Amino acid sequence: MAAFRLHCFPESGGCYKVALMLALCGAEWEGIPVDYYHGETRTPEWRARVSVMGEVPVLEHAGRSRTQSGVILTYLSRTLGRFAAADEEEQLRWLFFDNHKFTSYLATWRWLHSFTANADPAVAAAFRARAETAFRVVEAQLEGRAFLLGDAPCIADISMQGYLHFPQEEWPLDMAAFPNISGWIARFRAMPGWKAPYDLLPGARFPKP
Repeated sequence: MAAFRLHCFPESGGCYKVALMLALCGAEWEGIPVDYYHGETRTPEWRARVSVMGEVPVLEHAGRSRTQSGVILTYLSRTLGRFAAADEEEQLRWLFFDNHKFTSYLATWRWLHSFTANADPAVAAAFRARAETAFRVVEAQLEGRAFLLGDAPCIADISMQGYLHFPQEEWPLDMAAFPNISGWIARFRAMPGWKAPYDLLPGARFPKP
């Protein structure tokens, strides 16, 4: 099977989701660094050549490009035969929850906290509160389960891992309040092929403000 090509940049949890899936599957892949911070994805040339949506991750494989991490993870699961839940509807439900709330709120708060100069404290606090609310939902779902839907991870689990393996200083939630999520993170870190985001994703890191 031909290698996968992933357009990405190192601070992106969305890119990490895809790279983590590829790494856990032992797939052959190449990371294509994107100069996101200097506007590469917003140029007409990049959008015409890579993705009209002007964002990453973008996965190239078998003569086609795919965008949106949930779509990419679904494609990889079907292509590589890994991490598919028996209950596809439940898997999809948690993928949507992740993209709409869990990753969405955590990613925005992390960006405001760690990468935005002079962020409005009230806005940052609001997104932190929303992230904590989403965490409580996942904490409850993991009660008595090793993974979201039972004893084995699926792509919904991988999707939700997107920002959880970046340094804790970038998203300093009190994880003592979330022991089930902490155990879930540890189980991923023990999986063959796991690597942390900054060890897995290529490209120059963005200097913090």
